[in-house]
Amino acid sequence: SFAVQSVGMTSATVFILCRWQPIEWPMLRWAVLGSLIGTPVGVLFLAPLVSGLAIKVLFAVVWCSFGVLHLYRFKEILQHEGLAPGAHRFDRNVGFMVGLLAGATISSITGVGVDMVLYAVLVLLCQADLKIAIPTSVIIMAVTSLIGLTTKTLFGSLQPGVFENWLAAAPVVVLGAPFGALIVSRIGRKPTLMIVSILCVGQFLWTLQNEWAALGLAGAIIAFGGVLLFNLGFEYLHRVGGRFDRRNR
Repeated sequence: SFAVQSVGMTSATVFILCRWQPIEWPMLRWAVLGSLIGTPVGVLFLAPLVSGLAIKVLFAVVWCSFGVLHLYRFKEILQHEGLAPGAHRFDRNVGFMVGLLAGATISSITGVGVDMVLYAVLVLLCQADLKIAIPTSVIIMAVTSLIGLTTKTLFGSLQPGVFENWLAAAPVVVLGAPFGALIVSRIGRKPTLMIVSILCVGQFLWTLQNEWAALGLAGAIIAFGGVLLFNLGFEYLHRVGGRFDRRNR
C-alpha cells in the first residue's frame, strides 16, 4: 500500500501544487512532523504484531467510518466555507498529534488513515471547506506513504513481490491519480462524495461477508463496534468544532 500510494499520492500532490489549490499549511506542517516520528515507530514495532485478517478488517472499518460520516453529515460538509479561526498553538498541537498517533497506529498498519483523520479534523473541528480539506489530506498521505516506504526499505521489511507489483501499478497510478482529481473537479463534489461514501460502506460489508469464516459473529460485532467508535470520535470533533467561528480565506 505504501509503495503504490507513494507514487499515486505524490503525483496527485504535484498536480495540486501546480494548480495552486488552497492548503491548510500551518496544521499540515506539524502533521508531517508528527508522521515523521510516528509512522516509522508504528511500522517497526506495531505493524509486525498485527495479523493479516486484522489489517483487512481495520482497513475496512476505517473506510466505512469515513463513508458513514459523509452519509449522515452530507449536506453540512458540503456547505462549509473557508476555515474556522485557528492559532499557532492549536495548529501545532492538533496537527502534530494527528500525524503522530494516526501515523503510528492506523497508517503504519493499513497504509492509509492519517489522511482521513486530518481530513476529519479539518472538516469537523475546523469547519473547513472541502476545497481546503481534500488537498491537505492528499499531501499528508503522500508524505506518510514516502515515510512508510522508506522505513520498510531501510529496515528490510518489504514483503516479497512488492517491487514487482509496484512496477506494474506505478505507471497506472502516476497518471490515474491526477486524472481522477481532474475528473472530480469536473463532475462536482456532491455526486463524487455520495458515490465514494456508498463504496466505503459497501467494501466494509463485502469484507465481512468474504472473511465471515474467520471472523464469525463475534468478529463482525467487533468490526461494527469499531465503526461506531470512530464515528463517536467524529461526533465529538463536530461538537467541539461547532463552537468555533468560521474564517473565510
